[in-house]
Amino acid sequence: MFAQNPEIQRNIQPHYSSQGIERIRDLLMERGALSFPALPSGLFSAALVSRSAPHTGYQATWVRDNVQVAHSLMVNGESAKAVKAVLALAEHFERQTKRFEAIIADPSIAANPMNRPHVKFNGFPIGEIPNWSHAQNDALGYFLWIFTRMVRLGYIPFSQGHASLMARFASYFQAIRFWLDEDSGHWEEERRNSASSIGTVCAGLRELNALLESAPGVTFGRPALNELVESLLRSGLDRLNSILPSECVQVPPRRRRYDAALLFLAYPLEIVSDEMADQIIEDIQQNLQGDYGIRRYLGDSFWCLNYRRNLSAEDRTRHFQTDLRTRDRFFEPGTEAQWCIFDPIISVAFGRRYQRSGDAKWLVRQTEYFNRALRQITPDFLCPELWHWETADDGSRILETSEATPLLWTQSNLRLALKEMEKSAKRI
Repeated sequence: MFAQNPEIQRNIQPHYSSQGIERIRDLLMERGALSFPALPSGLFSAALVSRSAPHTGYQATWVRDNVQVAHSLMVNGESAKAVKAVLALAEHFERQTKRFEAIIADPSIAANPMNRPHVKFNGFPIGEIPNWSHAQNDALGYFLWIFTRMVRLGYIPFSQGHASLMARFASYFQAIRFWLDEDSGHWEEERRNSASSIGTVCAGLRELNALLESAPGVTFGRPALNELVESLLRSGLDRLNSILPSECVQVPPRRRRYDAALLFLAYPLEIVSDEMADQIIEDIQQNLQGDYGIRRYLGDSFWCLNYRRNLSAEDRTRHFQTDLRTRDRFFEPGTEAQWCIFDPIISVAFGRRYQRSGDAKWLVRQTEYFNRALRQITPDFLCPELWHWETADDGSRILETSEATPLLWTQSNLRLALKEMEKSAKRI
């Protein structure tokens, strides 16, 4: 795997000193590869969309992406920016109260994803976006996870309003029976009962449970909330453990053995054991890893071969929740896009194992995936969403990025990988 950026290639090493990591960090910061321009609300667009690509919709705000950005900022010492973003997400969910309460009162209306709390919206001014696959339990779980964690760690002052908000999430998860619910998940496609969504909600509930134990005198606006959260967590973990290491065990076509979204259960959520994390990573390495990145899942037609040629600009990034066959008709086996959000996370997971154990084999693996992440950066120092192929007039294949470049989620994960490489280098 040769680096897309020759200047970065000159700085890639098989073994890093603290000085070597510092040089890479300085280079990326100077060239803007790790820049996170926020909206006035404190939220972040999914990508820094150029004037020629407003059709992508990536100028919108996704809950999931903002949690990933906020977590990376917090880990890297920029807690003020992280707090502002997470509080803005809380404001958005306060505006969704009627949707929460309506489904708590009548869970049947959750069948229509537009009735569910919205997970993609306008970040400034904060407002709704119609016609989207809002049935995404993972996005709600991510918010509960980071919000309760930041409250518990003292980054966000605790308030009665916050207590009511968190209790509302728990009652909502109970109403939809999240451990059995079918949602569109990380990739916003056809609904299935997915381990990656169940595990993300479990991570949020685990954080909420820890907060409840540390603040026993607080009124959360719902009776017996401790018992409810513990019960939900048991149901979620039981279901999660019955599915893993698969993503989905429902009958075909929903069944899916391998999905890179499971990686986030290992980090940052850390809701699975080390043994299961190893299994998930090995599955990804053996079945989804490519030369330029990592496939989301086998048969993924999003930005497959000649995607730009075959689909109109407006169709490329529309949601295909009920119409995936329209996109799949262009797919050729083995031409899945290779994403850039996963290699940094694998590097982090291996780095944390090295820092706990001191075993050099984990440092070797950490460095390997850190270098893969660096090699994905474009010649103009942008962190892409993915790499894919288009066919040239002479029949050759040209490697290209998608229009969502730079993607802030990729930047966030790369910053996490840099941080962990810095920690590991200091141990040598």
